[in-house]
Amino acid sequence: MSVGIVLVGVFFVLLCLRVPVAAAMGLASIVGMLYAGFGISMFTSVFYAAVAKFTLLAIPFFILAGVIMEYAGISRRLINLANACVGHYRGGLAVVTVVVACFFAAISGSGPATVAAIGGVLIPAMKDAGYDKRFATAIVASSGGIGMVIPPSIPFVIYAMLAEQSVGTMFMAGIIPGVLMGVAFAVAALLYLRNDQHVIRQEKAPMVKRWEALKDAFWGLMTPVIILGGIYGGVFTPTEAAGVAVVYGLFVGIVIYREIKLKELIKVFIDASVSSAIIMFIMACAGAFTYILTTSGVAAQLSNALLGITNNELILLLIMMLIFMIAGCFVDSASGFYLLMPILLPVVRNMDIPLYAFGVLATINFAIGQITPPVGSNLFVACNIADVSMKDLVSKLWPFLLAGTFSLLLMVFFPQIITFLPNLLGLE
Repeated sequence: MSVGIVLVGVFFVLLCLRVPVAAAMGLASIVGMLYAGFGISMFTSVFYAAVAKFTLLAIPFFILAGVIMEYAGISRRLINLANACVGHYRGGLAVVTVVVACFFAAISGSGPATVAAIGGVLIPAMKDAGYDKRFATAIVASSGGIGMVIPPSIPFVIYAMLAEQSVGTMFMAGIIPGVLMGVAFAVAALLYLRNDQHVIRQEKAPMVKRWEALKDAFWGLMTPVIILGGIYGGVFTPTEAAGVAVVYGLFVGIVIYREIKLKELIKVFIDASVSSAIIMFIMACAGAFTYILTTSGVAAQLSNALLGITNNELILLLIMMLIFMIAGCFVDSASGFYLLMPILLPVVRNMDIPLYAFGVLATINFAIGQITPPVGSNLFVACNIADVSMKDLVSKLWPFLLAGTFSLLLMVFFPQIITFLPNLLGLE
C-alpha cells in the first residue's frame, strides 16, 4: 500500500469521525510519516518549517490590528457613517452592511473577524427596522466573506507564500474583485427586499449629521489608506504594513477615540493571540500534510490526471473552480490552499493565466464556501451573534450564493477584472 493511499485514507476516516480538519491533517501526516519510515522527529521539523516564514508574520499583525480596531469602536463609527448616507433607502441597512463590510475588510483581512465586528450592531438594528432576523444574519455572514478578498487579506498572504507570488500584487489584484462582490451582494439584497413591506424606511439624515458622522469615522477611514498607500508608495512592505496598522490602531484607540483603556490591552492581545494561534496551527498541520502528499508522488499523479482530462484552458479552470467550491464547503482557506496547491499549481503554470489572478479566483471560492453549509465559518459566527440555527438560516442564503457565484464566473470569463490594476501599475 502506498504512502499516499494511507495518508489520504486516514485523513478521510478522521473527517468522517468528526475530527477537526486541522487535527485530521496533522494526525494523518504523523501516520503517513511513520508508514514511510521517516520517524516522528520529521513531523516536528516539517510542522515548524510550515509557519517559520517571514511573510507569515503579517498574519498575526493583521489579526491584532483588526481586534484593536474593533475595540477602538471603528466598526461602530463606520456603521453610523454608512447609515447616515444610505440608510434612508428601502433596504438601506442591507446596503450599509455590505459597505461597512468592505471598509472593515480593509482593516481585518479575515471573514469571521469582519462578521464579528459588524454583526453585533447591524443584526439587532436590522431586526428593529423590520428585517427578517434570518435575512439580517445571512447578509452579515455573506458580506463578511468580502474580508477575504479586499486587501489586506490573510488568505492572499498564505497563497502568495505557497505560489511564490508578491503579496503586494495579490493585494492590488483583490481590490476590484472585492468591490464587485460587494456590489453583487448589495444588488441581491435590494432585489430580495423590493417587495418586503415590513422593512421600515429611516428618515433621511441631514447634511450636518452626515458631516459629523464623517468626522467621527475619519480616523477609521484612514486605516486602509495608510496600509495600502504605504505598500504601493514604497514606504514599507506588506509585512511591515501589518505592524504599522497595529501601531496606528493603538494610537487611534487610546489617544484619539480613547475607547481602549490600558487595562484592556491584555484582553486585546489575548483575543488576537488565540485567533493567530488557531490559524498558525491549521497552517502547520496542513504544511506537514502537504509535505507527505508531495513527497509520496500523489500530488504529481493527480496533477497529471487533471491535465489529461482536456486541453481546453477554460474548461480546466472551471473544473478547478468547482474543486475549490466543493473544498470550501468543508475546509477553511488555509487548509484548502495547503491541500490543493501542490496538485493544482503545476496545472496552472501550464495555463495562460497569471498565478496571482488564479489566487484571487481561488480565494473568492473560499469566501463563498464560508457561507456554504455544512462547514461555513462565517455562518457559525453570525448564528452565534443572532442566536439563530444554521437550519433556519440556509433558506435566506441563496441570493448571496447566487451573487457570489455570478461574480466568480464573471471573473473566470473576464480575468481582466483581476489583472487590470496590477497591469496598470506594472506589477507582476
